[in-house]
Amino acid sequence: MGSKKRPFYRIVVADSRSPRDGRFIETVGTYNPLVETESVTLKEENILSWLNNGAQPSDTVRNILSKNGVMKKFHDTKFAKK
Repeated sequence: MGSKKRPFYRIVVADSRSPRDGRFIETVGTYNPLVETESVTLKEENILSWLNNGAQPSDTVRNILSKNGVMKKFHDTKFAKK
């Protein structure tokens, strides 16, 4: 998304067989690197449900999720002693 020299990214859930800029299943967040404090909005509940269902984030998205504490929450819920 965005325009020339003004990037803006959507964080989406997509099937691995679909093209990179093609069809996606759900938008779960946005990322704006041009704002002073890198604006990131995430729908944590939706992201955690997709991760629990086996979704694999890309390296860049994994870094964004780690910085915002989502991957820690996922790890804690996955490996919590019952």
